Amino acid sequence: QVQLAESGGGLVQAGGSLRLSCAASGSIISVNAMGWYRQAPGNERKLVAVTTSGGSISYADSVKGRFTISRDNAKNTVYLQMNSLKAEDTAVYYCNLRITTLLTRRTIDYWGQGTQVTVSS
Repeated sequence: QVQLAESGGGLVQAGGSLRLSCAASGSIISVNAMGWYRQAPGNERKLVAVTTSGGSISYADSVKGRFTISRDNAKNTVYLQMNSLKAEDTAVYYCNLRITTLLTRRTIDYWGQGTQVTVSS
């Protein structure tokens, strides 16, 4: 089995910073793509940033230049450094890891439990 543990959300003033982390544990062969999504009330879940095992990275236009995604392959962990936060960044943030598991030898998308980020203006 695989578990994801998210941390790092909270309340911050506009212009401030937060760092999210998401660590995978369990019977893992490999972690391929790692990404962050967010969902604001009444809206659909949207991609924020993603990094592949090959090293490519992409961001939503709304966060380019402010957010940075990174990964620690040895720890099966992905991070999201969020700077210059705006009120419109307020949402529940979910990590998504594409993992090949030892038990099934299949590659499956796993989701974190979500962490609330609230930016006050």
